[in-house]
Amino acid sequence: MLTARVAIVGGGLSGLYAAALLEERGIRDYVLLEARDAPGGRILSLPSRPGHDRYDLGATWFWPALQPDLERMVQALGLETFEQYEDGDMLLEQSRSHAPHRVDGYRSAPAALRVAGGMEALIDALRQRLAADRLVTGRVVRGLRHVGECIEVEADDGLGHPLSCRAAQVLLAVPPRLAASTIEFTPSLPDALALKWQGCATWMAPHAKYLAVFDRPFWRDQGLSGEARSAVGPMAEIHDASAPGGHGALFGFLGVPAAVRHGIPEADLLAHCRAQLVHLFGEGAQSPRAEFLKDWAADPHVAVAADLNPGEHQAVGLPSMARSGAWSGQLVGIASEWSPEFPGYVAGAVDAARRGVEAVQ
Repeated sequence: MLTARVAIVGGGLSGLYAAALLEERGIRDYVLLEARDAPGGRILSLPSRPGHDRYDLGATWFWPALQPDLERMVQALGLETFEQYEDGDMLLEQSRSHAPHRVDGYRSAPAALRVAGGMEALIDALRQRLAADRLVTGRVVRGLRHVGECIEVEADDGLGHPLSCRAAQVLLAVPPRLAASTIEFTPSLPDALALKWQGCATWMAPHAKYLAVFDRPFWRDQGLSGEARSAVGPMAEIHDASAPGGHGALFGFLGVPAAVRHGIPEADLLAHCRAQLVHLFGEGAQSPRAEFLKDWAADPHVAVAADLNPGEHQAVGLPSMARSGAWSGQLVGIASEWSPEFPGYVAGAVDAARRGVEAVQ
């Protein structure tokens, strides 16, 4: 059995940042357990080749004017950023039988930034700051058992090979609903706390994103920003995803409900998305050099059945720990949804991780 002062469950941004903060405090007696084969969580940049153009299928933007702590972290990691491209007109698609309408483009205020190399550059930079033997991937946490002054973390590799870890404190860096639905707590979480965690919508969980890469951003030649809104779909919202000085790219959020998407072959979804881009932007969109589809509702490390229908995102104030009982002071939620300032956003992961590490004794 592994032993550690702190066990971190989840290797997304909040989990990795919490580990980095522990290191800064001189606490190196920790272990981070991640269910996937690689860290990242809801940050996913494809293709996975650091140093090349990468495109975000998960978290995409941040707003430094509103999120200065995240901006400082990005700068401290030595990462480059650039503004989301929004020059030109936006398209509105009301019908497949009529041409889309051009309208004045929308500009974010304050400006939205993207990270050069994709948001996953954040993950890569943080991972490089951590001791390699502290990060254990491919282990799904199934149970947390309170034993005396410690918590036993029970995990496996999905093939029946168990792994156990005993820690004084646990930082829970997976979404509240996922934790409450898939981890067995012994003793049970307080009813009021469990109900609030189960009722917290997981950011990105109901959604899917399509992305197409082209030789160049040809839509800009037409005075278009690459942004579009559609009432007919399959994509309801489309944006320019191009890398500066690199290839052109467009991405869109699918407006097709998750329950319906699950009954459609991926090849058909891709074909419908391509056809929509052609209707919007012309024949130049007919043959992308690469395309990607990420359905977060089909990701068992993000979504559960309750996430298949989009609901209201959690209001500020979701409790991150029990106020009394066995779990009080020893179990702290640090995923983005637990941030009182930016729940669900990248900045929320940074904020919640910082608050969680401050609670480590």
